[in-house]
Amino acid sequence: MPVQPLAELVRFARRNSPFYRELYSRLPDEVAHVTDLPVVPQAEFWRANSPRDNRLLTAPLAEAVVFRSGGTTGSPKFSYYTRTEWREFTATFGRGLAGAGLRPGHRVADLFYAGDLYASFSFVLDSLHRSPVANVRLPIGGASPWESTAATLEEFRAQVVAGTPTTLCALAERLAHAGRTLPDVELLFFGGECLFSDQLPLLKAAFPNAEPRSLGYASVDAGLLGAAVPGDDPRVHRAFVPDTLVEILHDETDLPVDADGVPGRLVVTSLCRRLMPVLRYPAGDRAEWVDRAAGVFRILGRAEEGVRVGPVSLYTEDVHDVVAAADTSGEVTGVQLVVRRRDGRDGLVLRLAVAEPGAVRAELGTAVVAAVLAQRPFYADATAAGHVDPLAVEWVRHRDLAVNSRSGKLVRVLDERPHS
Repeated sequence: MPVQPLAELVRFARRNSPFYRELYSRLPDEVAHVTDLPVVPQAEFWRANSPRDNRLLTAPLAEAVVFRSGGTTGSPKFSYYTRTEWREFTATFGRGLAGAGLRPGHRVADLFYAGDLYASFSFVLDSLHRSPVANVRLPIGGASPWESTAATLEEFRAQVVAGTPTTLCALAERLAHAGRTLPDVELLFFGGECLFSDQLPLLKAAFPNAEPRSLGYASVDAGLLGAAVPGDDPRVHRAFVPDTLVEILHDETDLPVDADGVPGRLVVTSLCRRLMPVLRYPAGDRAEWVDRAAGVFRILGRAEEGVRVGPVSLYTEDVHDVVAAADTSGEVTGVQLVVRRRDGRDGLVLRLAVAEPGAVRAELGTAVVAAVLAQRPFYADATAAGHVDPLAVEWVRHRDLAVNSRSGKLVRVLDERPHS
């Protein structure tokens, strides 16, 4: 679907989507600027976007591909693309892969997950297929046995491996444990979740000549968000202009952030989707402008990603940073926050992945706990008051970290309380 003028797309959505007709009922007949539109209320958006009696779509579901989105937590959510929209979506993203580092003739292994209406495997494979950069595609998937995956990578001397950081680290851990490396791999294309600094030593051990890079920024619900920008910071992306309008909004006011370096919520408007219009839709991430005039922004992590333990709130990004700073020896290759409840009190366990969990690491565990409590002293106060259990550490191997059964992504926060 070609790029459409915003005013025309809004008219179309109001005419054909009951959800948008109601949402925009108090707006003037003609809307010229995206800031004249309200930010989409996500709860209402997904309630209207049900498989049956759908009130969001602009046409009967007669020709489309259906994917599940937002499946890590909460109720299932579904996204719809016509064949034309999907072709344009993947073609545009494919053009951005050159900036991510794809070179002519690269042999690329797709280790993303497929099936159960999950989009990433098909999305990456189709984007590679439609990229203007010639490449050899190896559609392995994320569920193959690691021995089979490693054998295929070696046999074809794959130069690029694409997958979630969790999948890439799980493979790297298996290779390292077996004393094997894959020196032919030049690029590790990651997507779907953040890559943390504590994962880099493990990836380096298995892929000694590979550079981890973002393959780009997109989601099945929000669509195109940002093309990878070469440089030292893989969080930096450039908006897909003119296909999408990217805004960063102040948390309290929903007004656009005009200055560089000011964090806010990332909101996207797609000018290429009509079956399931995406108009000022919250992408679920926080970001800041690096160069607003050029459409370059930095992803800062999930907007809602955090954990509440009794009266104490913590942000997972902060905990990751604290653990990485305390782990001066670089032993920790993965972090998971586990919330448990015992004797009427919540408690937080830091599940840390290392090569040999059986080894005694009392000093490191003590240092990690002390560092977290120093950054969030309210937790220690709540423990002293008997509101929460003391912060604890649990040592595991990387492959023992819990992942989403459908997507293969690492579950950053695991809520094991009875109500979860």
